[in-house]
Amino acid sequence: MHQNTLADALMAAAVAAVWIAYLYFQHVERKRRLEIIHQERLAAMDKGIPLPELPLDPTKVTSGPDPRNILIHGIAWTAMGLGGTVALLVIGPLPNGATIWPLALPLLFLGIGLILYYALASDRSR
Repeated sequence: MHQNTLADALMAAAVAAVWIAYLYFQHVERKRRLEIIHQERLAAMDKGIPLPELPLDPTKVTSGPDPRNILIHGIAWTAMGLGGTVALLVIGPLPNGATIWPLALPLLFLGIGLILYYALASDRSR
């Protein structure tokens, strides 16, 4: 039976304190950036410059998901499936004679399916 010591508790508390400090400083930096943007917008409004609507958090504005993510996942899954199949072929059958190389084929087919999905669903107008 393993007993936790005071040193274990101190290490866990130190890791938690570092994480909390990181989150706090990230929050302070975001708040500072928003304050600067607010001051700039007020100065522009005083000069009569029209401004677009301000998002709540400009650091989190995204243009949407990258459509190439599906292709990247497809390539990775295909490589893992192909590598697993080859590795299991090299290992050979089990001592009882059962072949195990087909076990990695679902990964291979998943990757091929994702690549096909990307090829068929991608925007051709680009």
